[in-house]
Amino acid sequence: MPVMISARAQFGRGCWTVCVVVAVAAAYAILTRPDAVAKPAPDPVRQMQIDAEATGHAPWGHWGDQPQRYAAWSNHSNRLIPVYTFGMNLEAVAGANSPYRDERRLAELYGRLPERTLNPEAAYFDQTDVCRLQEMAAAAGRKRIVLVVFDGMDWHTTRTAAIAATGRVAYHEGRGRGLAFQDYRGTTTDFGFCVTSPANDGTKVDVDAQAVRNPGGATPGGYDPARGGGTPWDPRCDLRYLSGRDRDGGHAVTDSAASATALCSGRKTYNDAINVDPAGAEIVPVARLLQKRGYAVGAVSSVPVSHATPACAYANNVSRDDYQDIARDQLGERSIFHREAPLPGLDVLIGGGWGVAGDAAKDRDQGRNFEPGNKYVADSTRAAIDVTNGGRYRVVERTPGRRGADVLAAAARDAVAGQLRLFGFFGAGLGHLPFRTADGDFNPAGVANMEPEAAALRKKYGGTISYSPADIAENPTLADMAVAALDVLSSRGPFWLMVEAGEVDWASHANNIDTAIGAVTSGDAAFRAIVGWIERHGGWTDTVVIVTSDHGHLFVLTDPAAFAR
Repeated sequence: MPVMISARAQFGRGCWTVCVVVAVAAAYAILTRPDAVAKPAPDPVRQMQIDAEATGHAPWGHWGDQPQRYAAWSNHSNRLIPVYTFGMNLEAVAGANSPYRDERRLAELYGRLPERTLNPEAAYFDQTDVCRLQEMAAAAGRKRIVLVVFDGMDWHTTRTAAIAATGRVAYHEGRGRGLAFQDYRGTTTDFGFCVTSPANDGTKVDVDAQAVRNPGGATPGGYDPARGGGTPWDPRCDLRYLSGRDRDGGHAVTDSAASATALCSGRKTYNDAINVDPAGAEIVPVARLLQKRGYAVGAVSSVPVSHATPACAYANNVSRDDYQDIARDQLGERSIFHREAPLPGLDVLIGGGWGVAGDAAKDRDQGRNFEPGNKYVADSTRAAIDVTNGGRYRVVERTPGRRGADVLAAAARDAVAGQLRLFGFFGAGLGHLPFRTADGDFNPAGVANMEPEAAALRKKYGGTISYSPADIAENPTLADMAVAALDVLSSRGPFWLMVEAGEVDWASHANNIDTAIGAVTSGDAAFRAIVGWIERHGGWTDTVVIVTSDHGHLFVLTDPAAFAR
């Protein structure tokens, strides 16, 4: 891989370069032939995943509530989610200040008093409190606020990744150690955990009318600590309850839209909602509130830019699936929700979605105004925002033959020099960045049940994902994206930034522990890059970073030592 990238970097220097490129390409073709004799380097976690899929059982863990089956559940859970703060503590929201200890506050939070949810002993708080923490940071005069969201990462996935990273089973409860966001002590830091359950599940909407058809939905939210546990590592946890499959007073399990709305707007809502309340009314996220106060605002994601989590950084929509309209909000164009006057738009938006074509038959959830072309950002939007067409954004996208990190860094420099906004559009496969695995390579095994388009993935990849050298070279990493965003936003003054490691969720939907670990470590690398940037640019005096997740899945680690290799 380094040779291929080096050859690309020398492109254009004459016949010598052409010969090198041809030779390397030929060598790569030989090495990737089915009959190639070269033996791959040992990759124990990948082999563990392959064996688990082949046999349907793994002695070291399982997904779901059936230990005898490796994959018995491939969706979200109501597990308590870890929260790490840097530059502030959690005293204002946790413990004695938890809304779960107060009947009145709990009723306000859910719109009713949920059954079996009040807990006078609660140490945990609510996901909406993460939004409160950002608001408190701004009120205290912090000029740099960064929210890092590991989509789909819970305490158990984090622990498994930490064991794989260090080769040690170092902890059994608490904050843990081994990953950068667990170990960093360069400023005030704190650790806690929160409830993610939404207001409800089962709400139906009309995307063209931007209206909710059945306010209240079908299944109400809440959290029962007797079954869900008082901590993420509580041995009393009832996995069937946490999956939402317990018929005896179960609570709604969140999706990424309702949970990201809670993180960014401080309100509980229905699953699929993008910054609207349970009745479909607009909620203004913290980024837009801060933008009115002079902050530059941005969002970065390793998955498509208009997916639920980056969408909730800024947009409004009754449906998370209305990608093109969400992108219009993000980029300051008129949308189905903001017909008369567009939102101002994010100052920086960088992420995936490049090269993914929409389908009018399959994208009916995007409504009647869906445009053929790119699924996630309409081609007309992409053209309108470009500074070369009179727009306000320096647009950069995946470019054949050029390193993604280089083209993005150059575009960021242009945006700073010209005081322009920045839109970066990258991706491979179905629009995500290449999936890294536990050993740091890009060779994931299997795609069974991979979200969100499992059938398309199986058809496209034939059961496995195979990235070309170009897929890897031509895309920046999440760390590259985060640093580019920080450079541009900071040139404008105070700023707010969301950074999403989105593929933890995709890996977990696929019941793939190899890619789940790789996704956690990719996000951890982005955290290290953010911290490095902060330390190079004035330190922590005016800065707060919050690291969390939107929800968990249901991986159960039964033999931690299996990952300590």
